[in-house]
Amino acid sequence: MLTERLAPIRFLLTDVDGVLTDGRLYFDHAGNETKVFHVLDGAAFAYWHRSGFQSGLLSGRDCPAVVHRAESSGIEEVHLGKLDKLPALLDIQTRHGLELDEIAYIGDDLLDLPVLRKVGFSATPPNGRPELREFVHYVTKTPGGFGAVREVVEMILKAKGLWEQIMATDGRP
Repeated sequence: MLTERLAPIRFLLTDVDGVLTDGRLYFDHAGNETKVFHVLDGAAFAYWHRSGFQSGLLSGRDCPAVVHRAESSGIEEVHLGKLDKLPALLDIQTRHGLELDEIAYIGDDLLDLPVLRKVGFSATPPNGRPELREFVHYVTKTPGGFGAVREVVEMILKAKGLWEQIMATDGRP
């Protein structure tokens, strides 16, 4: 049952492009890459951290805008430019003293498969590659870049009985 998978989760790890963004890449006239992030996902990280949990980003691409978003969202672990994502997952697991079933991962493409297969809870947004659906525990209703991370965070916090605390303060700290 999904609730039993969600209850042990203590660490949220997510891909960036296609999960925290809609997957499109934006370049300005000088060739600098920019990203568009949704405020719902930013609030999700705030609720997650206020509930006492940690988070990280794991991306095959490297972009300074991602580092800035991570810093402004309180995301502790940022691993960019990782085409082989499994070593980063195992490093995070070891350094944080986690079991794999205590880690959730949201990914949208084939590079995410090794991590999706290992963690306790895995999800992909509906705009993710269809091949991933047979390997994940959940397909979000919300597309990547539009609150898919928020959807997963709410699910986990509800499974842990912690969402009521967020609601009791109207989302305020």
